[in-house]
Amino acid sequence: MISFLRTILLYTTAFLATTILGITVIVAALLGVKDKPGGLFEKVPRLWSTLVLWAVGVKVRVHGMEKLEAGPHIFASNHISWFDVPALAKILPRYKFVAKAELFKVPIFGTGMRSVGMIEIQRDNRKAAFGAYDVAAERIRSGSSVIVFPEGTRGHAYPLRPFKKGPFVLAIAAGVPIVPVIVHGTIEIMPKSSFWAHPGTIDVHLLEPVSTTGVDYDHREALMQTVRTRMVDAMRELYGIESLPTPVSRLPSSVEVISAKTQPTETR
Repeated sequence: MISFLRTILLYTTAFLATTILGITVIVAALLGVKDKPGGLFEKVPRLWSTLVLWAVGVKVRVHGMEKLEAGPHIFASNHISWFDVPALAKILPRYKFVAKAELFKVPIFGTGMRSVGMIEIQRDNRKAAFGAYDVAAERIRSGSSVIVFPEGTRGHAYPLRPFKKGPFVLAIAAGVPIVPVIVHGTIEIMPKSSFWAHPGTIDVHLLEPVSTTGVDYDHREALMQTVRTRMVDAMRELYGIESLPTPVSRLPSSVEVISAKTQPTETR
């Protein structure tokens, strides 16, 4: 019964929030409102996410936020539920998502996403996909971080699936650190192919950032494997979840890994 009521509240809240906030940012974009730190286009996605999480009764616990230094990053996260998106959108600083093209076709929601600067990617068109990463690089140069899902789409279980190379080509081109991110708890809230939502807690772990300094295009696969291995190790150590391994290449000696201790914080 609780899940039924929470699900009804979720869809009602999502519809109203999408309509009101979506129209707000669409009009703001048409009026020439600038995308600036702390501005409307940064606040609206966070507010939308907060409302969606509230509707279902979801808490988000953040681990490792102190690892982030000033400036943009690329956040590379696992992806196993629709709720990964509001969890990350609520807690990460100044960001743009790289999202599948289908979402941009949803009335109001898609236009609203485009208005706030989210990046459309056509996963089945390799040339267009890399064009999307060019747009993402522009967002990074303007001061925004970018959130990517290297697995490409949602999975049915927590073990990590193979990564696509595009996000790591983007990181090399932009020259910004990659922050591996582990999201856990969202399957229990809403697994893939389910329309029912359940209250719960989501843990978001920001792992040690990987520097791209000194890394060139020829080392994109090594960079990808380094990030994925870090996420695989974290899944095993934190939750006892084993993922299929991939051959691990070493990064050039010029690549430095930032270290920091992890402390959790909790948001609602």
